[in-house]
Amino acid sequence: MPTKKAEAVWNGNLKSGNGTMKVGSGSYEGAYSFATRFEDKSGSNPEELIGAAHAGCFSMAFSNELDKAGFTPNSVHTNAEVTIDPGAGAITTIKLTSKGNVPDIENDKFQEIAEAAKNGCPVSKALSGVTIELDATLEN
Repeated sequence: MPTKKAEAVWNGNLKSGNGTMKVGSGSYEGAYSFATRFEDKSGSNPEELIGAAHAGCFSMAFSNELDKAGFTPNSVHTNAEVTIDPGAGAITTIKLTSKGNVPDIENDKFQEIAEAAKNGCPVSKALSGVTIELDATLEN
């Protein structure tokens, strides 16, 4: 089984410290801080990386489920909004908003397959303690 790697370094205390995160492939490295995580300052944070991972995983899973059901998607585009409650120290909600261009499919079937993909996506499974919402739109 493949094992993917990432690393992070944090310097200093929580509020005034800073750090960097890097993925093992070298395709991303970025700085982060308390302000970029909890105060909407410019820069990266762990939650946006989780969002990117979830959006990517869901898009792939949805495309695969569509294909297995006999529908060939032209595209699946997914955005993720990750909400963190700093007081609770927890990610509370991830909202996936997905638009699919899939020929010859009825909306009810599209929605059914989207929900199955949300539940079956490996990142969704890893985040099972978080409320995951899905808004899927068929665009043809």
